[in-house]
Amino acid sequence: MSDNILHECGIALIRLRKPLSYYIEKYGSTYAMNKMYILMEKQHNRGQDGAGIANIKIDQRPGFRFFSRYRSIKAQPVAHLFKKIAKKYKKAQKEGKAKFRDEQWLKEHLAFSGELWLGHLRYGTHGINNIESVHPFLRQNNWRSRNLVMAGNFNMTNVEELFNVLVDLGQHPKEKVDTVTVMEKIGHFLDVEVQELFEKYKDQFTNREVSDIIETELDLKRVLRRACKDFDGGYAMAGMTGSGSAFVVRDPSGIRPAFFYADDEIVVVASEKQAIKTAFNVAYGDIEEVQRGHALIINKSGDFSQQQIIAPLERNSCSFERIYFSRGNDPDIYRERKQLGRLLVPQVLKSINFDLKNTVFSYIPNTAETAFLGLMEGIQDYLVSKQKDIIVDGKPSVDSLEEILSFRPRVEKIVIKDVKLRTFITDDDHRDELVAHVYDTTYEVVNKGKDTLVVIDDSIVRGTTLEKSILKMLDRLSPKKIVVVSSAPQIRFPDCYGIDMSKMGDFVAFRAMVQLVKEQGKDYLLGEIYEQCRSMNDGSENFVKKLYKLFTPEEISEKIADIVRPEGMNAEIEVVFQTIENLHKAIPNHTGDWYFTGNFPTAGGMKVANQSYMNYMDGKLVRAY
Repeated sequence: MSDNILHECGIALIRLRKPLSYYIEKYGSTYAMNKMYILMEKQHNRGQDGAGIANIKIDQRPGFRFFSRYRSIKAQPVAHLFKKIAKKYKKAQKEGKAKFRDEQWLKEHLAFSGELWLGHLRYGTHGINNIESVHPFLRQNNWRSRNLVMAGNFNMTNVEELFNVLVDLGQHPKEKVDTVTVMEKIGHFLDVEVQELFEKYKDQFTNREVSDIIETELDLKRVLRRACKDFDGGYAMAGMTGSGSAFVVRDPSGIRPAFFYADDEIVVVASEKQAIKTAFNVAYGDIEEVQRGHALIINKSGDFSQQQIIAPLERNSCSFERIYFSRGNDPDIYRERKQLGRLLVPQVLKSINFDLKNTVFSYIPNTAETAFLGLMEGIQDYLVSKQKDIIVDGKPSVDSLEEILSFRPRVEKIVIKDVKLRTFITDDDHRDELVAHVYDTTYEVVNKGKDTLVVIDDSIVRGTTLEKSILKMLDRLSPKKIVVVSSAPQIRFPDCYGIDMSKMGDFVAFRAMVQLVKEQGKDYLLGEIYEQCRSMNDGSENFVKKLYKLFTPEEISEKIADIVRPEGMNAEIEVVFQTIENLHKAIPNHTGDWYFTGNFPTAGGMKVANQSYMNYMDGKLVRAY
């Protein structure tokens, strides 16, 4: 994606289901640490601003620490974390091989030697990147069962409401952010559950015995049902109690991803299937999806089950995960991205007037490469069909037959991303200066004034990099025409479920639509929609959709081409977007498309869309949730 966008985040969880001595004997003392490192490293695409890891030692004796946590915001946070942990292991090894292979000694003397691990990778989406913003978060108590460690990939749309719920419960939250409100709400009902169990057994057993009973009978399903009923957002949240229970809970629409694998040795959870596949070398078919509205609950003994927490809604898992965020070596995602490219063939052929001889095809690295492969496979299929028609109908000579059969589409690596500048982490005033230097090009492969240059990107968000860098660079090659192709449809609406796209005025499709409205002299409609948003923003309707319905996708694409066209550009330019219909053909099982259609799965999403529009009209450059 040339216009980088951010998202939150990646999770990883491992529960060893057998005694620690089993793994020491079979795999060595570093087994869990090594697996957790691979699990997190294979998801580093999901968060490079920070990483954190926590570990619980189950049934640790009083007087010894049962919990460890490290967090990092270094340049390579995952590597930094595990380098620190490895130092502890190396130090423990110096005590002697016998001690290093002794379960009891390890748990009492070595941090990060427990049976339960929770990791998190973070992309900072709100301009704050300090250590206190990095998951896992910790809610501490001297009762093991009341300790709560949490990490998640989520955004809540109703933070204000959740904050007020906590206040009504008698709490005094220190911040009005979703990470705090979510953790405190789950923590509150964990406290309630523990207290109810204590009251049930306090007259029958000693307090110490009651504590052990609580850890065994703790009902996380009931805790999560009570806590999650008010949540509006997209989430895959993982948590651990100090006593060794754990959970992963997923939103009722299945917006944010979560997968797990379990056998008699381990339960493992991750945001992406391929991370589990790589870390544990298991078959893809054995990796399951955490069901929407359910929680995967692992009790202290290591038994696990999926339990419904909230009534599932219509499946609306995020399509952007498939288009851009997730790693492309997942076989399903790889096939989907290729199909996105293949389905663009008719539009691309029309844009080049079917002149393959004078067209050069390329892509904008790096995530668009797979869609490019699909596009070229589709172009090749078209070419074979035309060659067949010419041969059958035309009966060419030997020389012309050889020329026909040897013709191939012209493919070149035109765009080179040679500088790893993360333009999205700088302020808006200096963004343009950076984006102009992110890309370079390959020269002398385009016939000047004659060739059309087709470049595919996986999506176009702001259009900033196109205007400030890519199109200027490509125009220096002197093509007759440049066709920019997006394997995703036009991004028209904000996201509020974990992707940092909340300012509607940032989207080039939105700016194009507004310009068209003004050019037609219908400025008054902008005000009418504003008043509807202001007076009826109850989450029942996304009013901004009415403005887009005034124009065809082709009209908006044409205006986008005008907007991103740099001053002084000589080549003709056309911008081609994926259609909504073909998006769903390519990715039939992940239908969350609110960025493109405005069809949000929750009331909170509708509110955010309307609020984002009002912010634009009011000139407020702030997040809409």
